[in-house]
Amino acid sequence: MKADFTEVNETRKTVRVEIPSGIVDAEIDRHARDYSRKARIPGFRPGKAPPRVIKQRFKEQILRDVAQDLIPQAVDEALREKGLEAVDDPDIRDVTVEEGQPLTFTASFDTLPPFEPGDYTALSLRRPSAAVDANAVEEALQRLRERAARYEPVEGRGVEDGDTVTVDLTRSEGTSESAAAHSRSPIDSHTDVNVELGAKANPPGFDEHLRGMQAGTTKSFSIQYPAEYAIAELAGQNVTYTVSVKTIKRRRLPELDDEFAKDLGAFATLDELRARVREDLEQQARLAAERGLRSALMKQLAKRVPYEVPASLVDRELDRRTEEFAHGLLAQKIDPRDAGVDWRAFRESQREAAVEAVAAALVIDEVARREALQPTDDEVEREVARYGERTGRTPAAVRAELDKQGGLGRVRAGVRREKAIDFLLARATIAQDS
Repeated sequence: MKADFTEVNETRKTVRVEIPSGIVDAEIDRHARDYSRKARIPGFRPGKAPPRVIKQRFKEQILRDVAQDLIPQAVDEALREKGLEAVDDPDIRDVTVEEGQPLTFTASFDTLPPFEPGDYTALSLRRPSAAVDANAVEEALQRLRERAARYEPVEGRGVEDGDTVTVDLTRSEGTSESAAAHSRSPIDSHTDVNVELGAKANPPGFDEHLRGMQAGTTKSFSIQYPAEYAIAELAGQNVTYTVSVKTIKRRRLPELDDEFAKDLGAFATLDELRARVREDLEQQARLAAERGLRSALMKQLAKRVPYEVPASLVDRELDRRTEEFAHGLLAQKIDPRDAGVDWRAFRESQREAAVEAVAAALVIDEVARREALQPTDDEVEREVARYGERTGRTPAAVRAELDKQGGLGRVRAGVRREKAIDFLLARATIAQDS
């Protein structure tokens, strides 16, 4: 076999392969015999059709089968002889295969040349502060009050700012300020619409017309939307509303006291609730600080890769991020196909971060290789158990699924990278923010 390599760049290689005609013809004969045993050819008993007839009748299928068998073997052999390893399936093109002729093709692939990951002790990081001040605790308590708010009916007065009213309304659009628009839209009706006076989403001037209305009353009014209004179909339009107020309610926040704490759970006093809130905030702050520290490490590691990271790895990372985002939409019961997402723009928005993530991972893998960092079976099992806890399944069920899907290797690789990150953090200079 003849293999001529060409370097496109430091990571991208191309090899032109020629497989001798003798090997090709032997494979053609082997596949022809297989087809002869299975084929039903008019005028011949099963398995008795001459090879010439079989090769002519099934030429396209036989040549395709020969290429599918020989090309992967040839690529593997060429890479082994050159001491190279492809990071993804090679891109095969320009395939030529005919009986009596050498099989030729071109394969392009990305490789990962070894490189010097640099001085570990030269890594200089800052650990973000995990301190939680009293204001953060009080703000969290206030958010709990907001979630526990109740709406109480209002009687004997008209609508005021801060009230929430339930209304039936109709809306019809008149002509726009532009002389070019003269059509009038049909009436649009809605029932049991909740409107909070003072909300930013309310149309301009809408609150002013509702203010003072009482339950059981109806009012018609017009609103002229400004030409620069954010909703394009309403910009510059004169819209007529007819509003019937059905109920008026006022949101009441519970008092921040011991009774409020008891209502939330196993807290005897407000001080106990406040202590738990502080504990939770401190835990969140510690996790955020750890994420910030690791993010800073990744940024520094990414700069140590001496070549442009392979495009195939970047595309793989972009696929992962896109899939993760789509799963997030599904978790919110949103169909990704109906979410109005420009997926091409989303991928491009993630490209810089994807390149950085791939580059950092290359350094981490190189460190793990040089330092012979390997996960133990116990460490892998602990990671499987943690995944089971997060997904509400037993470790045995998780392992069975991983074995079935061939995913245990990914778990082992992930644990190996975590060991390398811990190895690097232990040797980096880390300053603590106050």
